[in-house]
Amino acid sequence: MRKTILFIAMSLDGFIADKNGKVFWLAGEDANQNDMITYETFIQGVDTVIMGANTYHQLRTEISPKQWIYPTLTSYIITHQTEASTEKIRFTMEDPVALIRHLKTQPGKDIWICGGASIVNQIMQADSIDRYHINVIPTLLGTGIRLFHNTDIERKLTLLHIQSYNGIVDLVYERRTASSSFDVK
Repeated sequence: MRKTILFIAMSLDGFIADKNGKVFWLAGEDANQNDMITYETFIQGVDTVIMGANTYHQLRTEISPKQWIYPTLTSYIITHQTEASTEKIRFTMEDPVALIRHLKTQPGKDIWICGGASIVNQIMQADSIDRYHINVIPTLLGTGIRLFHNTDIERKLTLLHIQSYNGIVDLVYERRTASSSFDVK
């Protein structure tokens, strides 16, 4: 079955964008090094990406204004605006959790939750994220758009992998199942 994977970068203090909504701080210690090491492997395992309208707009205007950055993926943009869809870029007003449930019934590779924070938190609240792949960037922003909102729901996770390069720490967790939980004494 397809997995839903949150693959996202955040500052050491938990922000995915600065106070102006910008992400130009997303780099390791040496700006000349390749910081896409785990992304290049990750992207081969997905064929679908889900994001909010703000993330889509940022990708189109700031990150990759000349061409769509994910041409091989089917992109679902969760929006309240009516926009014309294409074969690979689909605008929808559908609830992201309902969309994920539908996509998981279809054949394909894993499903990437790209952002933003509102979409991530809606999906997390519904316990619909199977894997959390978080790149912790060696930057303290102090303020901005926080990845995880305050919630009363506790999520137990199991660490699958940890890797560091260029000051960035990649953390990969999976939702803990009853069979994977244990008591620490």
